[in-house]
Amino acid sequence: MEPRRIDGAADRPRSAGEATGRVIVIGPYLRMRRSDPDPQSPHHGTRDIEARLEEAVGLARAIDLTVAEAIIAPIGQIRPATYLGKGKVEEIVALVRAHHADLVVMDCALSPIQQRNLEKEWNAKVLDRTGLILEIFGRRAKTKEGALQVELAHLNYQRSRLVRSWTHLERQRGGFGFLGGPGETQIEADRRLIGDRIARLEAEIKKVQATRRLHRAGRQRVPYRVVALVGYTNAGKSTLFNRLTRADVQAADMLFATLDPTLRALTLPHGGKAMLSDTVGFISDLPTMLVAAFRATLEEVLEADVILHVRDISHEDADAQQRDVDAILQQLGIDPEAGDRILEVWNKIDRFSEEERANLANIAARRPSTRPCLLVSAETGEGVDALLSAIEERLAATRITLDLSIDASDGAGVSWLHRNAEVLDKRLEDGTYAMTVRVDETRRDTVIHRFGAAVRDPDAG
Repeated sequence: MEPRRIDGAADRPRSAGEATGRVIVIGPYLRMRRSDPDPQSPHHGTRDIEARLEEAVGLARAIDLTVAEAIIAPIGQIRPATYLGKGKVEEIVALVRAHHADLVVMDCALSPIQQRNLEKEWNAKVLDRTGLILEIFGRRAKTKEGALQVELAHLNYQRSRLVRSWTHLERQRGGFGFLGGPGETQIEADRRLIGDRIARLEAEIKKVQATRRLHRAGRQRVPYRVVALVGYTNAGKSTLFNRLTRADVQAADMLFATLDPTLRALTLPHGGKAMLSDTVGFISDLPTMLVAAFRATLEEVLEADVILHVRDISHEDADAQQRDVDAILQQLGIDPEAGDRILEVWNKIDRFSEEERANLANIAARRPSTRPCLLVSAETGEGVDALLSAIEERLAATRITLDLSIDASDGAGVSWLHRNAEVLDKRLEDGTYAMTVRVDETRRDTVIHRFGAAVRDPDAG
């Protein structure tokens, strides 16, 4: 177990805020067994362990913790009582004392019993990966909707921790008289209170879902399609969002820099409009309870016409991150191989040399049609025009192109087309507007009915 010392003064996140305590980050990663060639095996090293530890350190920094030391603790098997072996537990006791650490972060999912036992051994608070991500989400949720979803996930997590970890949970409330039963234990009372609060939160989130459905129905009444950004946290989604929409959403080199979803208008090359949605970043081992709690937010992805899977192609674990995002998309019921709907965006190409970029372009060109991709730099704007054209092409695939001849005096009709269709071309010839427009199939009959025989479908002959 080799410790990696970290300068506490240099270990501060870029966001403002005072440090909340000294922490030791432990990477308890399973060694790969020769008998486990299956990539799905828990012993298979599908991710670089140094990158995994660095990500865990980044998560700790995201809530202003001062990381005193970060170490990798390879293990052969998971111990039911303490996750780690006895010798490693004793080694970490010395580290906690030497650094006067208030908190130990375990980059894994701990059972309640394992968490309790480690806290007793180390005489420090222990937080597993799920608890750490929940703490980050709790700090970053700004809107009422985000706060509701985070609190729901947090309560579901707390309910699983009620396993008599503290002595006050062993006390009982007495019954009535001599014949009264033993009464309600404190742990049962806590479970009941948490259960009641969860039920109320779920009811409020249902209202949020109903409101979002109304908003989506309103957008469907105008010719705005939805484009959703998804990707691993810190892949550059918010920077790309700002580049495409000229918005000012917070973008920082930090895990989960943005949490609450944002919608902005996106102008396409031919003047058409779409709505661009920036969603919460994904991460490996994202707690199932968070996926479930944020389903109301992620419905924007489910309803999107085009999904942009933004990848930090410069990251050493880019392929593993892609698999993690694909797994979460599958949980949401989205086929990651749906090339007619998903575009991969290989971001941060500005970090490569010209030769490396040419090599990436060759790799991208050889990709199967089910996994199309484009190379961009959200930071410099390189490749963004090609991305916008690809988005427009994908949105146009489900639309009908019509040629119209409209009398120039029909100002109301021309105005209606600008509001309800995508105008590709408009020319004034001898008092008549020759217009080429693109509309949804659902609006085709409306356009034909409104403009009668003047409408001609170029695909019809």
